[in-house]
Amino acid sequence: MHSVIQRAVAFLVVVATLALGGALPASAAAAPTSAATTSAATTSAATTSAATTSAAAPAPGKTWFGPDIDWGDDAPDGYAGRLGATPSMYGVEIPYPLDRSARKEFLRATRAAATQGAVLVVSFEPDQSLRSLTAADARTANTLLEEVHRQYDTQVLVRFAPQMNGTWVRWGQQPTQFVKAFRALATAVHDGSSDARMVWSPSYGAGYPFGESAGRLRDLSATDVAKLDTNGDGQLTGADDPYAPYWPGDSSVDWVGLSMYSFGKGKATEAAGRDVPLTRNDVPEAGEVAGRFDETWGYEQPQSGTFYDRFAVADDRPMLLDTGALYDHSLRGDAELPVKQGWWRQVIAAVQDRPLIRGVTFLETNRREPEAGNRVADWRDTAVPGIAGSFRTDLERAGDFVFGPVTDRVTPQDGAAATDQQYDTGGDQMAWIVWLAVGLAVVFLLSGVFGRLLPGWRYPDDGKPGRDLRLDLFRGFIILAVVITHIEIGGPYSYITLHATGAITGAEMFVFLSGMVLGMTYPFAIKKFGEWAAAIGAWKRARKQYLVTLGVILVVFALSFVPFLNTDAITTFTDRGTGTGGVGAEGRVYDLYPNAMQLLAYPPPWYAIRQFLLLEMGPWPFNIMGLFVVLSLFIPAFMWVIRRGYWWALLVVSWALYVFQAVNPDFRPLNSQFESVFPLLTWQVVFTHGLVLGYYRRQVIGALTGRLGKVLVGIGLSGYALFLVYVWAGNQYGFTPVPFPASMYDQLYNTAYQRVDLQWGRLVDIAFFAIVSYAILTVFWKPIAKTIGWLWIPIGQASLYVFVWQVFFALAIASIPGLDWGNPWIGFVTHTLLILLAWYMVRKRFLFSVIPR
Repeated sequence: MHSVIQRAVAFLVVVATLALGGALPASAAAAPTSAATTSAATTSAATTSAATTSAAAPAPGKTWFGPDIDWGDDAPDGYAGRLGATPSMYGVEIPYPLDRSARKEFLRATRAAATQGAVLVVSFEPDQSLRSLTAADARTANTLLEEVHRQYDTQVLVRFAPQMNGTWVRWGQQPTQFVKAFRALATAVHDGSSDARMVWSPSYGAGYPFGESAGRLRDLSATDVAKLDTNGDGQLTGADDPYAPYWPGDSSVDWVGLSMYSFGKGKATEAAGRDVPLTRNDVPEAGEVAGRFDETWGYEQPQSGTFYDRFAVADDRPMLLDTGALYDHSLRGDAELPVKQGWWRQVIAAVQDRPLIRGVTFLETNRREPEAGNRVADWRDTAVPGIAGSFRTDLERAGDFVFGPVTDRVTPQDGAAATDQQYDTGGDQMAWIVWLAVGLAVVFLLSGVFGRLLPGWRYPDDGKPGRDLRLDLFRGFIILAVVITHIEIGGPYSYITLHATGAITGAEMFVFLSGMVLGMTYPFAIKKFGEWAAAIGAWKRARKQYLVTLGVILVVFALSFVPFLNTDAITTFTDRGTGTGGVGAEGRVYDLYPNAMQLLAYPPPWYAIRQFLLLEMGPWPFNIMGLFVVLSLFIPAFMWVIRRGYWWALLVVSWALYVFQAVNPDFRPLNSQFESVFPLLTWQVVFTHGLVLGYYRRQVIGALTGRLGKVLVGIGLSGYALFLVYVWAGNQYGFTPVPFPASMYDQLYNTAYQRVDLQWGRLVDIAFFAIVSYAILTVFWKPIAKTIGWLWIPIGQASLYVFVWQVFFALAIASIPGLDWGNPWIGFVTHTLLILLAWYMVRKRFLFSVIPR
């Protein structure tokens, strides 16, 4: 049932906002700040799963498996979707030593693997001479490995310069320098705290020394020639050991590995020869994989022992197999399924016979292969649904292969939820809420006195329709608080904005005020244009909000390729330990742009397009825009109900949805980023109340400002403040605040005022803060407007515009190197300049025609 609702609402968001036409003016709906799935089908009951804890190797008798994908065109989400199951391992190739680009590529792969709780096999492939690699390069790599281990506790297998015994890689057949570089990296890794494992992984030796490919044999030093000539006959031939010269030593190697591929040439004597043309696709010979493990298949000279026995069994080391079967669609011969299935079934049988094979990576890519005459060869086992299903079925039936997750999953939803870093144990935070409520209650009561003594200061409300400047000024304060909060630097402004509103954040008040403004202005659009035309106008505005949201997401993504911009500041989020993950998640970094790189593929895969269109990616300071897009779609329906006097029915349904969400906290109609921080069914209650109050504003104000209304409001506000003081005093002075329990104060914050959830205390505070603020602005309007109205009113009237720009303000400030952002003077100057810049842009109407206001 839930999936049906999800698809229906998703369809509504995408189709309605893109398809609706018409053009009518609509009131500005402000957008609040944020408090700043990975989809993979489940396998059948036969699937072997593992506990979600990090482990250096799978359980005895079990084997991790997964793809070595092309990360430019593919991603874990795509592979898991095609396979219909979650693998336990992913492979990635990273240039070494690590520069900025390689670091980003590695972090992206690590975060993507972590979303599925998978082990990462990282192949560090030298892009410069082995001789030039230094211990500093190794320490840099280890620092990065330690960083991802702290963040995700993901197990990483480091395969340095794989296939080093081959001539087709630039680091090939250089045993002296290879061993030195491997040992340097292994020393750094083993001395560090990353818990990474070093994998020594040559290529299967048949055909060694692989002729003159890449000119390697002509360039060998005398020292290397002596090492490679293992039989001492003065020549490098197939009689020499293809593995031993490259062995780094027992202390440097944790896992051994072997690359073993089927190039489809059929005969053992032709399999490794590039000069032998591939003319047709053939099913692998029976016993081919077993023959390779026996070191008999493809050799011209007999071998003294098998790789498996010499390097795995001899020292009881786990082994990693990198494998796959090539298929050339341009050639005749056997069909793709028999060719590939014939290979993987032999691999599965070999794994079952060799318990030290603890991991298998299957090559999953399309690429040009010299072995296939430089034609495009297809190594993928999941590109065709039927082949993928057969592959999954064979893996499941074997019973030896571990499906994911095998480590803790860190999903995009976790990342979105983590942007709400507000959990607190109470303490001083609760005391602040208490005394702020007391202060506001006192100010409210005194406002009645000042209103009588200084009537000339009051807001000149003549009852005529039009903008309420009190709301505009209030929204200006809130949006500036948003800008200051999202630009994470210290200073007096940030201290005030983080504490000025007690239990609530700017988000609640913005959602409430946006509903209120729409409730006030939407009826004028109906009166002027008619109900249906007004609805079309509202939907067109929702479409514009949606398209602007997509535009911001894309612009920020494009800016991530600019070297000097620190886009990570807004495209990732570092857990402070005060979010939903608790203290244990502190330091974890979440990728808020899952699969964004796949948007650059041609054609881009549907799962990446879907995540983009449904706003499952984006910068964290902007994630609440999705909530406004969805709520905007329902404004015509809500107002249709309200205008016919059924406002009470709307509120009943609204509260029913709120309760449903509270009882079912994991239910999400959408998987959009905003849902993890601002659940739609919870936050709509604030918006709908704003709509109703805005529509009946005159009646509500009249009731509240009458004699009885003033008395009841005064009693309510004072009673709320006294209740908080009473509970606080019981905790402070050690008495039981009867009829409440002695633990009431300690429990109150966590049950009513936690900012991660929209609890009852926060809802009460919204009403409390709104009433007091409205009263203060009414009574003291003229001095307040004269002092700060020139700044707050125009910004409040263009609050959505400012909200869009604050994303780029945050990015610009985060990209300035070397500044001490903890210095309050720097924070004061920076915030002041940005506030004035926002005001200037509003006054100049910069890009008003593009960005909604």
